[in-house]
Amino acid sequence: MREDHITSNKEPFKSEVKLAIENCPMFFTDDEWPGGKNLAISPAVWDRMFEIIPNPIFGLNYDPSHMIWQMMDEVKPIYAYKDRLHHIHLKDAKLYRDKLDRVGIMANPLEYHSPKLPGLGDVNWRGFFAALTDVRYRGPVVIEVEDKAYEGHVEDVPAAILTSRNYLKQFVV
Repeated sequence: MREDHITSNKEPFKSEVKLAIENCPMFFTDDEWPGGKNLAISPAVWDRMFEIIPNPIFGLNYDPSHMIWQMMDEVKPIYAYKDRLHHIHLKDAKLYRDKLDRVGIMANPLEYHSPKLPGLGDVNWRGFFAALTDVRYRGPVVIEVEDKAYEGHVEDVPAAILTSRNYLKQFVV
């Protein structure tokens, strides 16, 4: 192929590859206090990330459960960051108010909340999926199985997946 033919292509490079940072603080053990191992935890941080790296291939792997235990709205970011949502985790979180009242928000988050299967925690799934359809999200949506009630035996894994699927069937075809 002639070199002038190769260099005359004025089409910009288009990539199907996207980079998605999960909105999980990665705070699970006491040695990760006070903020965990991931900075991409909140809309304020995301704004700064996207200001520094404005390329639209850089976005979020959004998990609503992390907003719950941080006591933030899990639906609003879908609207605000619709163009930066590249991947969605379907995982729930149960906030135990009595435990939170005892240890406070500066405690290790696992002292006052627990990851749960979708539908077994505090995520507003109806609002969540309504927002995803409003913004016409068409990317990957995956069930993230993380629930102590389903971690005792290998047989628990299919049960967790089926339980999640059966709940989410009302929202996802």
